[in-house]
Parts: sequence; structure tokens; C-alpha cells
Amino acid sequence: MEISNEVLAFLVVAALAAGFVDAVVGGGGLIQLPALLIGLPGASPVHILATNKLASICGTTVSATTYARRVKPDPRTFLPLMLAAFLGSAGGAALASLIPKSAFDPIVLVALVLVGAYVVFKPSLGEITDLRFAGRHHTLAALGTGVVVGFYDGVLGPGTGSFFVFALVGLLGYNFLEASAKAKMANWATNLAALVVFIPQGAVMWKVGLAMGAANMVGGYLGARTAIGRGAAFVRIFFIVVVSAFVVRIGGDLLGLWGA
Repeated sequence: MEISNEVLAFLVVAALAAGFVDAVVGGGGLIQLPALLIGLPGASPVHILATNKLASICGTTVSATTYARRVKPDPRTFLPLMLAAFLGSAGGAALASLIPKSAFDPIVLVALVLVGAYVVFKPSLGEITDLRFAGRHHTLAALGTGVVVGFYDGVLGPGTGSFFVFALVGLLGYNFLEASAKAKMANWATNLAALVVFIPQGAVMWKVGLAMGAANMVGGYLGARTAIGRGAAFVRIFFIVVVSAFVVRIGGDLLGLWGA
């Protein structure tokens, strides 16, 4: 598919912003996917999803590496989380062409509203790490989070990082900064799993995806460095702002406020 330089520039800017947001609290797909839909109206849904995954994995590679070096997250959590997320995402990606997006929007909207409200009305949440489980119960909680959120990411994807962050804070008991670090590693695994399914199908638009991927890498690096420098309190505020924006975006889609 041939695209103009203007459209490519638009997609690159969107990928840069998405990479930054995704590295801090996740959910960059809610910037990047609509941009792809607007810029490439003739592309099929599976091509859009696959190209989004290629761009995203570039950013999550950089942000996950940055977090790993500076935050040093616990492998007892992120390794089972990544494994389960990979398997869940692969299963979701295999079904992506069978499940309509319209089936997910109302569920995602309700989940985001509940997540945002819970964080707003519980200001102490995520300030410090206070693990809820120990031993195999902690591992099982990480595995369950990985499978469920990973499956959602493989099927659709937008908001995945935010759901990972919230689960790691609200369910497992990590602070927001540590949760963001682990969420990026899990999100990298889900992106990889989806590409394992999409690439053999020939669904990736490589020129667009690699150009967006380069911008997503820059955004991911800047976002991770900003989150690490500002700490958990900044990530919490950023999380609330981003989730609120996602609620407005998805709610507007369902009400038809943003046009066809």
C-alpha cells in the first residue's frame, strides 16, 4: 500500500506520542491505533493490528530495557507474568479476526471507569510496595494477570499497559513505578506473541510499521526515563489523566461523537 509523506509524518508523530504514554502507564495503542485507522482507511483490520504491534514492540523493547536497568524489577513476578502474557496474547491474536471490535468497547469502557475511580478514591494506592501474596500464590496471581490481559492484547490491545499496571498495583500490591516496569516487560511479550501470529499471515505493513517503530522507540525511551526520574507519585497522576482520556475517547466512540 502506497501512502503519502504527509500521512506517514502524521503516523510517525502519533507513534512518538504513543511510545511516551505507553512507557509511563501503558495504553499507547489508544493513540496509535486510531491514527492508523485515520491514516490508512483502506487497510484491513488485521493489517492495522499487525502494523500497530510492530511499531509497539519497538517502543516496548526500549522502555522495558530502560526500566530493567534502572528499576531492577523482581524476576519472580515478571518472568511468569511475561510467559503467561505471551501465551494469552498468542491465543487472542489467533482469534483477532473472528471477534468484532464492537464486542469489546463497552466492556473496556466499564473497566476503565472502574479502574480510574478506584485509583482516584484510594489515593494511597500504589505509593509503596505492599505485596498482597507470597510464594506460589504470588506467582499464580501474576500468571492469571498475564493470561487475561495478554489475551485481551492479542485480540484488540488498546489500554493493555494500563490494565497491566492496575492489576500489578491493585491485585499484587506494587507501587506505580515498579508496576510500570513489569507492565512494560509483559507488554513486550504480548507484542511479540501477536507478531508471531501476524507475520506468517503477511499482515504486517513493514514500511509503515518500521517508520512508526523508530518514533515509538524514541517516545518509549523518553517516557521510561521521565517515569523513573519523577517516581511513583508522577506515574499515578499520569495514570489517572491517561485513563480519563481513554474513557472520553471510547465513550465518544460508543456515542458516535467522533464521527463515522
